[in-house]
Amino acid sequence: MTEVLVISISNPLLLGVYEDKKLIKELEIEGMTSDVLPVTFEKIIKEYEINRISYVNTPGSYMAIKVAYVFLKTLAITKNIEFRACSGFEFNENSPIKALGKKYFINSNEGIKVDFLDKDTKIADFKLPKQLENIIFSEETLPIYNLPAV
Repeated sequence: MTEVLVISISNPLLLGVYEDKKLIKELEIEGMTSDVLPVTFEKIIKEYEINRISYVNTPGSYMAIKVAYVFLKTLAITKNIEFRACSGFEFNENSPIKALGKKYFINSNEGIKVDFLDKDTKIADFKLPKQLENIIFSEETLPIYNLPAV
């Protein structure tokens, strides 16, 4: 089974191609999600027969999440590809994720909260996992917005 994982909530956009849950191709693409995702998938679709697409649907850049969702969901429907989602915290060692201004999304036992960071807080970069074995995916693929309406 060939799967593609898309992490669009940071720059560079990360895209991994997995064969039988093992990473076989890793791409780091600079640019806006709306510009680079269609071009990148055009190449990936020519090279691989994709059975499943997964993407990060929370938390992070709302625009990147929305663009990724609309593009990937459309692709999944038109090509009859399984589609699922997961949290960005799966790919950055559960470290805080940039929210608005100087605030960050923080994953705690009480759920995701938005707050300022202590000056000593370390922030890990996003990384594609070498295997998809222990990643928690969901069939609920709609973007999840963690900020209250303004």
